[in-house]
Amino acid sequence: MEETKKKKFAVPHVYILLFALIAICSILTYIIPAGSYDMMMVDKREVVDASTFHNVAQTPVTLMQFLTAVPRGMQESAQIIFFIFIVGGTMAVIQETRSIEAGMGRLIKAMKNASILIIPIVMLFFSICGSVFGMAEETIPFIPIFVSLCLAMGFDSITGVAIVFCGAGAGFAGAFMNPFTVQVAQGIAELPLLSQTPFRVVMYVCFVALAILFVMRYAMKVKKNPQLSPMHAFDQTREDTVDLEELPSFGGKEKAILIVFVLAIILLVFGVIKWGWYMDEIAALFLGMSFIVAVIARMGFNNYANVLGKGMADIASGALVVGFARGILVVMTDGQILHTILHAAAEGLSKLPSMISAVGMYIFQCLLNFIVPSGSGQAAVSIPIMAPLGDLVGVTRQTATIAFQLGDGISNIFTPTSGYFMAGLAIAKVPWSKWAKWILPLIGLEYLLGAIFVVVAQAMHLGPF
Repeated sequence: MEETKKKKFAVPHVYILLFALIAICSILTYIIPAGSYDMMMVDKREVVDASTFHNVAQTPVTLMQFLTAVPRGMQESAQIIFFIFIVGGTMAVIQETRSIEAGMGRLIKAMKNASILIIPIVMLFFSICGSVFGMAEETIPFIPIFVSLCLAMGFDSITGVAIVFCGAGAGFAGAFMNPFTVQVAQGIAELPLLSQTPFRVVMYVCFVALAILFVMRYAMKVKKNPQLSPMHAFDQTREDTVDLEELPSFGGKEKAILIVFVLAIILLVFGVIKWGWYMDEIAALFLGMSFIVAVIARMGFNNYANVLGKGMADIASGALVVGFARGILVVMTDGQILHTILHAAAEGLSKLPSMISAVGMYIFQCLLNFIVPSGSGQAAVSIPIMAPLGDLVGVTRQTATIAFQLGDGISNIFTPTSGYFMAGLAIAKVPWSKWAKWILPLIGLEYLLGAIFVVVAQAMHLGPF
């Protein structure tokens, strides 16, 4: 009876959830009137012209369009999908050498009973990366490292994923200079770039502190009683754990591989900030690193190819989630209902008092992020509408950009439509259903914290306008 009950309440596989969302959006194209805004160029970015909404001929999604939504979504998301494959394959090559395992094991032994301090230190580092240069896809290579590290310290795989995702995610949501959210949104809203940074620094500190406390509290509970972990049974069967009593050798070869890895990460950060690198360049960096590591480890051509291929195969299921998620946007674009939804939201908010309108903008941005998880993409379709709307209803443009920033950032490590997030879970071998149940309280607290900041910003008439 108990087994039947468990099956009855089982969370659907993420593919099924996304298929269902694609189907719902396809049906909505028969119900919601088609509409469109004209597009215009602002600082070399294509954004909507908020004054040009007009209804167009209905183009409901056909059965063939519905069935091709996933393959077309995969084609449109090819860059990130193949980025994930290359990073996954590269990390498999590095893990095959056991160099990181050897180095981490010695670090843990050196820290002894102070291992809990690794959590706030590392989360603070990732939060700064999320806030300063919008770290998102770049988190993926770190996932397997910190999963292994946390297992060795007596925590669980969820803690390992959380250190990376919750740290970077809190920094991304509460960012004070993220170029993909803060600067893009302020540019479109015609605000001075990086204006009201002190207010955003306060947001950043609060979001990061909340995330660190949440993860540390969980980690200490799991260390005290490992069976409290939803991943306990599976973690016992993992092969990517570190045995502190039987560490692999840590000689010149292993040290050289770690040095190559660290230099690659430094180059990644420098390339993103200084040269504007994105996924193609980062993938090239990791592929090149895998060549060098294979040479140092004397892996041999065929063995290197086999390990690289196996690493790609292991994350294939998670990587392809990106294409499924993109299928939602594909059918909404086919049916021309995305702009209609945006217009309806703007019309509804325009009839509300300014404080309620500000919170309404925040709620709308939170919901929109489940459909358009790209920060700059969401800014391009929503800020040109929300900023002028704010002028009409008494919401400052700065408040509108904060509502966007928080609404866009909080759910990136929760929604199954977030490609890099699902890829990270795939690499960590953590099911989305278990992660979602674990992180839901934190997401709820962050949504509440975000609403408080939006209300405070509006109450202060945060400017300059």
